[in-house]
Amino acid sequence: MLYQFCRAHRDAPRLDHAELDGLPADLAWFDLHEPTPEEIRAVERTLGVEMPTRDEMRDIEASARVYEENDAIYMTATVLFRSDQLPPKTTEITFVLKGEHLVTMRFADPQPFRTLSSKLERQGPGLGSGPAAFFWLMDGLIARVADVMERVALDLDALSGEIFGAARRPNDRERPDLVEALERIGRNGDAISKASESLHTFHRILLAMGTTDVLPQGQRKDARQRAKALNRDVLSLTDQIGRINTKIDLLLNATLGLINIEQNAIIKIFSVVAVVFLPPTLIASIYGMNFEFMPELAWPVGYPIAIVLMVLSAALPIAYFKRKGWL
Repeated sequence: MLYQFCRAHRDAPRLDHAELDGLPADLAWFDLHEPTPEEIRAVERTLGVEMPTRDEMRDIEASARVYEENDAIYMTATVLFRSDQLPPKTTEITFVLKGEHLVTMRFADPQPFRTLSSKLERQGPGLGSGPAAFFWLMDGLIARVADVMERVALDLDALSGEIFGAARRPNDRERPDLVEALERIGRNGDAISKASESLHTFHRILLAMGTTDVLPQGQRKDARQRAKALNRDVLSLTDQIGRINTKIDLLLNATLGLINIEQNAIIKIFSVVAVVFLPPTLIASIYGMNFEFMPELAWPVGYPIAIVLMVLSAALPIAYFKRKGWL
């Protein structure tokens, strides 16, 4: 689908093939959402650019993600979408700026793209140029990453209270499921990893926007100032990601430690049971032997004595373990 945006509103939400050859070159933004080959070629003919393929958009090399060609700058970012659930998904979106025009090519629908129409209607011509639309989109995409980080931080705070509360109450039946806690930590870690990857690509393309000369002369200063301001936000969020990763490591180690403590407690129970039953088993084994001369077998009270000995031999280790605090 090909969207085209004028200075104050969006025109022609969907163009049929008959209109593709007559795209007006004075539009500010061409948005290619899951485009057909005909739509891509129409934009290429109109602006004189060559859009990358989907495989090229997935390339992780820096030189393939940010480069200048034919008086245009090409920038591919990893963007979060479906960020209302953890972990969010990621997709690659390519931004192409040539003069006053912005072209975006994407195969997902992040929220900043969905809300652009209402933004244009409220603010009008202030978002009319391609570079202005680019910076608004970047601001929205960075804000979505911040939202994901905030949800992760809140979930980790709640999880921290549950885990360390369980450590203080080892016999509490309402303690959290540690396997479920590991799953939550894993989801949050995955979300933060994707957010970090997204911020890294934002930082790279904003640096490129702050140094490029492909923009019109009158817009370069403003573009560099806005790129610098957004980059400060990106660097601030990157620092916050480092702190969140530290907390994730702490909670992961604490959870694994509690699991080890539970496993050790179970092994301790088996060890105590084995030690308690060892002396009675020894006594029973002795009097279960089939030797001809065993005087105790002929005693009238031999059987009760053997039973008492087995009970005493089991009770003495239990009393000893309790005195030592092992039970």
